[in-house]
Amino acid sequence: MHTITAIILTFNEEQHIERCIRSLDGVVERVCVIDSFSTDRTVEIAESLGAEVARNPWKNYATQFQFGLDSCDITSDWTMRIDADEYLEDGLRTSLKTWLSAPNETVNALYLRRKMVFLGRPITHGFFYPAMMLRVWRTGAGRIEQRWMDEHVIVENVQSETIEGGDLVDHNLNDLSWWVAKHNGYATREVYDMVEIMERERTTKDAGMETMSGQAARKRWLKEKVYTRIPSTLRASLYFVYRYIFGRGFLDGKEGFFFHFLQAYWYRTLVEAKLFELETRASDRGLTPYDLLVEEGVL
Repeated sequence: MHTITAIILTFNEEQHIERCIRSLDGVVERVCVIDSFSTDRTVEIAESLGAEVARNPWKNYATQFQFGLDSCDITSDWTMRIDADEYLEDGLRTSLKTWLSAPNETVNALYLRRKMVFLGRPITHGFFYPAMMLRVWRTGAGRIEQRWMDEHVIVENVQSETIEGGDLVDHNLNDLSWWVAKHNGYATREVYDMVEIMERERTTKDAGMETMSGQAARKRWLKEKVYTRIPSTLRASLYFVYRYIFGRGFLDGKEGFFFHFLQAYWYRTLVEAKLFELETRASDRGLTPYDLLVEEGVL
């Protein structure tokens, strides 16, 4: 049976980390936790379950995960990325073990089906399920995309399969106030990415898009080549209609309405507002948004 090393990024994940690590039992041979100096019992719990823990100051997900790839001395056949608030369903555990017992030697990447749970309800509509995530790859074949937000694992000359049977479940147990605060931070980091992309297009006519594959590549292309061409005051409204009406997000019930509205409309509007605020500050200084962020030490 081929072996896997799982990398988990953590900061104050004491209510999630045990569930995550226990779901990996019997599937991976090694768990490496990269912790951003948690102040709760995250490290204690992880180490009690046999995980190896390294600490590194936080900048963003991409740099933190790359630190894990570089410092964990991974010798297993495969490497897995999993978030602390995610876990493998029993069906996925079984499917992964079955595949690893007789792997296709031409394959260098595995896609997992991710399912989001929001306010206790699985979100299965709105073009949101299943999200096909490249989360397992042959050790050494993958690297993390260097972005502030929405970073993916890049595998050159990818030859992939999708593991069917069971889901990778994303179920954060924090309350809605935490969710809003987290997405406020996400919106800021997404603006940084947008500014860097606009600067590359302005100076080199190159958006700097990585070679991606599958569903992630299609979504990235739609976001950066279609969505950004729509007037900023209309984008979020149209995206919410696309998700909630055409994607039948209304079938996800009251929880689904809150999710699709907050994630598709409120969050996207917040990104647009933050970008507008940055552009206004930069214009007042006679700078481009990129130059202002460089001056402020962000980029």
